[in-house]
Amino acid sequence: MRRRTQIVLAITFMVAAIVTGGSYLYISQILRQGINSAHDTAAFLTSQLAFLASNAAPDLSSTRIDTSNPEALRRGVAYYLGTDRDLNTMLESVVGSWPTIYDAAILDADGKALLDTDPNLVGKKIEGRLDFSLLQNAGFRQKLRLVYHAPTVYDVHIPLLLNGERFGSIHVGVSTVFLRNELTPRLQRALTLSAVAVLCSLLLAALLSNIALGPLEHINRSLDSMAEAGGAALKASDGGHDEYGQVSMKIATLGRQMRDTREIFSALKDNVDQIMSSLQDGLMLFTRDSRVVLVSAAIEAFLGRSRRELLGRTATEIFSPESSLGSVMLDAFRLRHNVAQREIEASNGRRVQVSLDFIQEKGTQIGALLTMRDAESVRRIEDEIELSRRISASGRVTRGVAHEVKNPINAIVLHLQLLRNKLEHVDPATSRHVDIIDSEIHRLDRVVQILIDFTRPRDLHLDETDLRSILEEVCMLAAPDAEQHGVTLVRELPPEPITVKVDADFIKQAMLNVVLNGVQSMPDGGTLAIHAHRNEDAVITEVRDQGAGIPVSVQDKIFELYFTTKKAGSGIGLAQTYQIMMWHYGSVDFESEEGKGTTFRLRLPLAEARSTSLEEATART
Repeated sequence: MRRRTQIVLAITFMVAAIVTGGSYLYISQILRQGINSAHDTAAFLTSQLAFLASNAAPDLSSTRIDTSNPEALRRGVAYYLGTDRDLNTMLESVVGSWPTIYDAAILDADGKALLDTDPNLVGKKIEGRLDFSLLQNAGFRQKLRLVYHAPTVYDVHIPLLLNGERFGSIHVGVSTVFLRNELTPRLQRALTLSAVAVLCSLLLAALLSNIALGPLEHINRSLDSMAEAGGAALKASDGGHDEYGQVSMKIATLGRQMRDTREIFSALKDNVDQIMSSLQDGLMLFTRDSRVVLVSAAIEAFLGRSRRELLGRTATEIFSPESSLGSVMLDAFRLRHNVAQREIEASNGRRVQVSLDFIQEKGTQIGALLTMRDAESVRRIEDEIELSRRISASGRVTRGVAHEVKNPINAIVLHLQLLRNKLEHVDPATSRHVDIIDSEIHRLDRVVQILIDFTRPRDLHLDETDLRSILEEVCMLAAPDAEQHGVTLVRELPPEPITVKVDADFIKQAMLNVVLNGVQSMPDGGTLAIHAHRNEDAVITEVRDQGAGIPVSVQDKIFELYFTTKKAGSGIGLAQTYQIMMWHYGSVDFESEEGKGTTFRLRLPLAEARSTSLEEATART
């Protein structure tokens, strides 16, 4: 049987049971009221007869009746009762006036009839009958059986008192035949109404339950539409043709799909949050109504407000029309026009590069993307790119020139040796000039070899190393120079290890170049501080000197090969440091103020961050 049919039948029978129970109570109430009414009528008659009998009998002590003789006393009372017109009229009217009353009688103490509605029973002993209380106190089904079974007369009686003493009793009989005739029409009407009520309730319950469950088919189709819109297929293999079973199965399937989608969405959200937190650029994604739904971590620095505070707010709530940035953004959102990249001063005084692009789908704008970049960082990156380009170009030229110069130098050295041998026999004094030429040629050869070494690709031997040990070795190597210049080396290193994956020899050389530069910038002595600390997924080493600083006019050239401001400098050290840091996916920059000193910052990725980056790069390829 189909589940829907089962539910309809269950609801129908439940309603039918409730109506049937109500009908049962209604019929039982009618039967009880009819029986109680018959009892009340009989009790009323007995009390009336007792009242009239008490008034009909005079004070017998004042008569000639011998009150000490029971028989004489009974005959005297019977005489007075039989001659009382009101009492006899009442007895004669009992049977005809009350439909449920069968008879009435006044009995003496021996049970003989003094008066009776049947004159033939006067003076005769009346047999005892069942008390009416048996019928009145019976249950519903027992009452029906007693009323509609064999005809029976039930007795309602009270004692008869004369002169304050009990003389006899008054009895009124209630016939079940008369009671049945009185109750049957009413019970038939009640049964008819109950039957009609049960039938109507069955039909109405079936109709309403069918209407209530009718939308299941519509829900079933709606679930299929939802699944098709989501690109999925719903199956109710165990439900068969049962709409309830199909809906249950499909809802369960949709629930699983929603849980899977929620897990995928959660994973995507975590990935997006991770990406947004690591972006250098500030990104804000707006919906169609200019409400923020996505914010990168860098935005906090640009706007001075937390991501939690920005999410869910509109552009008018975020930007102030009084600021330059806010004025441009609010005008763009109001006119729905893109903002080409431009440099604007933010509220915190920083110069930022801003662009706003409205996103369209099928000709309708569905959102906007705001991009913010630190102008100073952009310029610094552009400078680094330009420097890398120039170093790369210089390297290519240098390799070519070095290759072309190397061979002539070798030939010159060979012929110079032959010339030396010949001139020794001709003019020994010329050997001094030949030695000078030889020395300069060898110096030129060393310069060419340095160029070749600087531009030659290197194989790095990467190992996980504690950067603190490298810095300690650098300080030991720089100690003699520092002592000679009167410079005090101060190390500010963290207590926990700083693990980096580097070629220790190259990094040592890069750090040493910077430290020696700092020492040599303080000919009159001072303090050189070497400080290392973690910064997210990288470690930053700062070398701070108290020298004269780097002139602004040459700050963009200090990493160029052979550029130097020292009389005895080679111009290779900082260029070599820059190159080594690039090899290790790091960076080097500086801050300098003339007359106060210079701070170099060397950034290297931590070992775990470098491994993660390499794994992600491998996975992408």
